[in-house]
Amino acid sequence: MKQSTFVIANMDCPTEEALIRKRLGAVPGIEELAFNLMERRLTVGHRLPDDGPILGALGEIGMRAGPQQPAACTSCASDRAAEAPAVPARTRLLMAVSGTAALAAEALAWSGADETSLPVIGLALLSIATGGLGTLKKGWIALKTFTLNMNFLMSVAMIGAVAIGEWPEAAVVIFLFALAELIETLSLERARNAVRGLMAMAPETATVRLENGAWVERPAAQIQVGQTLRVKPGERIPLDGVVTAGASAVNQAPITGESMPVEKAAGDAVFAGTVNERGAFEFRVTANKGGTTLDRIIHTVQEAQGQRAPTQRFVDQFARYYTPAVVAFAVLVALMPPLFFGAAFLDWFYKALVMLVIACPCALVISTPVTVVSGLAAAARHGILVKGGVHLENGRRIKAVALDKTGTLTHGRPVLTDVVRLNARPADELLQLAASVDAHSEHPVAAAIVAAWQEPGRPLLDVNAFEALAGRGAKGTVAGQLYYVGNHRLVEELAVCGPHVEEVLQRLEREGKTAVVLVTEREPLCVFGVADTVRGHSAEAIRDLHALGVVSVMLTGDNRTTARAIADQVGIDDARGDLLPEDKLAAIDELIARHGEVGMVGDGINDAPALARASIGFAMGAAGTDTAIETADVALMDDDLRKLPRFIELSRRTSHVLWQNISLALGIKAVFFALALAGQATLWMAVFADMGASLLVVGNGLRLLRAGRKNV
Repeated sequence: MKQSTFVIANMDCPTEEALIRKRLGAVPGIEELAFNLMERRLTVGHRLPDDGPILGALGEIGMRAGPQQPAACTSCASDRAAEAPAVPARTRLLMAVSGTAALAAEALAWSGADETSLPVIGLALLSIATGGLGTLKKGWIALKTFTLNMNFLMSVAMIGAVAIGEWPEAAVVIFLFALAELIETLSLERARNAVRGLMAMAPETATVRLENGAWVERPAAQIQVGQTLRVKPGERIPLDGVVTAGASAVNQAPITGESMPVEKAAGDAVFAGTVNERGAFEFRVTANKGGTTLDRIIHTVQEAQGQRAPTQRFVDQFARYYTPAVVAFAVLVALMPPLFFGAAFLDWFYKALVMLVIACPCALVISTPVTVVSGLAAAARHGILVKGGVHLENGRRIKAVALDKTGTLTHGRPVLTDVVRLNARPADELLQLAASVDAHSEHPVAAAIVAAWQEPGRPLLDVNAFEALAGRGAKGTVAGQLYYVGNHRLVEELAVCGPHVEEVLQRLEREGKTAVVLVTEREPLCVFGVADTVRGHSAEAIRDLHALGVVSVMLTGDNRTTARAIADQVGIDDARGDLLPEDKLAAIDELIARHGEVGMVGDGINDAPALARASIGFAMGAAGTDTAIETADVALMDDDLRKLPRFIELSRRTSHVLWQNISLALGIKAVFFALALAGQATLWMAVFADMGASLLVVGNGLRLLRAGRKNV
């Protein structure tokens, strides 16, 4: 099966989706249809030799479609069509004429003129011709395809009003409907622009060094991996890369959501779309245009828009039955009282027309995608990449969160934390001795001791006869003296572990630290404490989770003592150590059985089974990491764990707005149904109510885009 993707410039609402679905569903060879209204994108799975039949069928129902171009193509016709001004100048002029003529016809009728007089009819026809022909054309297409949509209902209402002599009202109704559609289109553009804003962050050109050493400006799409680019102060970085020369501070907020600029020097990664605050630097390109971290974020957000959230699926199912039921009821209202109770036909026919206008579920259906896209875009702005509306909405249900320790709660790299002297020799001298011996070892704990000594640029001593002692440490001779650097087991074997040494070792181990002892064959000299330090924001993140009523659990392969020590530092409720990957998976199953919805936070690779089993998997520090972005349901683009409770808050807020919108849409319709039955609602009031409800729910959904950093 082949797939073809089209950008449809005039596909803005579920009305068009239903029309397209019905028309293409009748084309032999078409098997799947996937819609993304916010991006005006249609993906067709088919077994046709080419796209001709698809484009022809779309043209028959007035849909202006063109094939979607590759992501790197920023000036393609179809993309320009999708990003054209929402309301062209000609349309605005015609709407002004239509509105003026409609109001003039209504004013004449109010002043005493006959509603069927030539001046009133002439003004009404002018209003309909300039503002309503598009609606009538769409209504005719809906009639031909037997599609029950808003354009058909509005056309019937307008023709019905004309048939009973309500010319001014017919003109006002069609004008208000067209005007409301334009305003709704403008409102939806705000949601689309939230994603387009991400696309615009990466510059189109880059300053590249040629083989002869000259610097020239080239389109970013032509730059290849391995080439060297230069970025000046204040410029945006065009592609992902690694700094090779110079230093600066880079504002990474567009990618990671970090509020403060990050210092960059040789060897540090930089990302497309971020801003060089100060200092020029050069970097080697590591990703082509279309493959950068920013491009992957944009692609993920766009794909996420096409995944219907649970509430959206419910609304779509509800609308499928709601509209036919209301239309059937309107027909009964028009026919039953005159036929069986002798009521005036025109009065009840008019009430039925009002109900036809109210029958459209547009406000109800459009509210969910706008709200979900706004939430996705707001999250992406703050470094939280959500893989679909289903995860954004389900985040509110999380009752417990399981967290890996290394790289999640801690930095994931050991550092020297304690130097406890056991004799009178200076601490620097003892550290230099231990670092000189450990410099020949590849163990991470040894590397932490070496780094602590060498970081200020201090020299190491010459070591002879170095030997690694498997499972215990290492030994080497310095200035003719043999020194051992090792663990608790080693000093026990050397019989130099006295009561004082034992006390220090046990204290450090209780604190969750790895104890390393420097000894000679005759006496202990110093005990070093090495630990994987806790991230600065971990404790605050756990407090925020508890404030939201979420239980916290640590799952780690480290020993139970270390797990409990780290858990006590950050306030974790439940710490579980000595866990293999299958043990973590079993722990997730147990937590799900106890709490229901459970989140799992890890690195997206080592914790893959647990991340996959959890209700929502969160990857930490996913910026620049393909696997983490692809594996997790939600990627926290930097190493700030506080984004986890922010995501849950955003999820709860999104769900709240979704149900607000559903209540608004249905509540307004219920009120006007009652008014219509009581004979108190007019056609133009019904249009005002229906399209006003659409604008209310769109505006309410867009509030999520204005969420401040502290709320997200």
